[in-house]
Amino acid sequence: MKVILTQDVPDLGEVGAVVEVARGYARNYLIPQGKALEATTANLARFEQDKTRLVRQAMREREAAQSLAQRFEGLTLTIAQRVGEADRLYGSVTAAMIAEAILAQGLTVDKKQVELSEPIKTLGTYAVNVRLAPQLKAQVQVKVVPESA
Repeated sequence: MKVILTQDVPDLGEVGAVVEVARGYARNYLIPQGKALEATTANLARFEQDKTRLVRQAMREREAAQSLAQRFEGLTLTIAQRVGEADRLYGSVTAAMIAEAILAQGLTVDKKQVELSEPIKTLGTYAVNVRLAPQLKAQVQVKVVPESA
């Protein structure tokens, strides 16, 4: 099914792109979320009228995300956790904990934006990506230290 993207969608395209996607992906996700319109002749004509506004809005969002990425540059988060034998943590450091530590630094991100392949279970310093926009990621250093008793 062909759709017109009304928002930037990761790994799919930018605003205004006409892309071919699976029918279920379009009907169950993209269209209900307002990220795309079905590529009919009427929608194509209507989209052409709104295109400059949508492109301008997407550009503003990208610029805001880039300025936020500059604030993330060089950011090191320190998270204290209880430790057992062989520097193994009781529990683990999750994306929600990292998002909370970022919030403590005065920056706002959702835990879904923190890209953590698996929870952190040992002490050390880890590079963690934070997705700020569909095509923009910032990297933060997460230092896991033992909790002082």
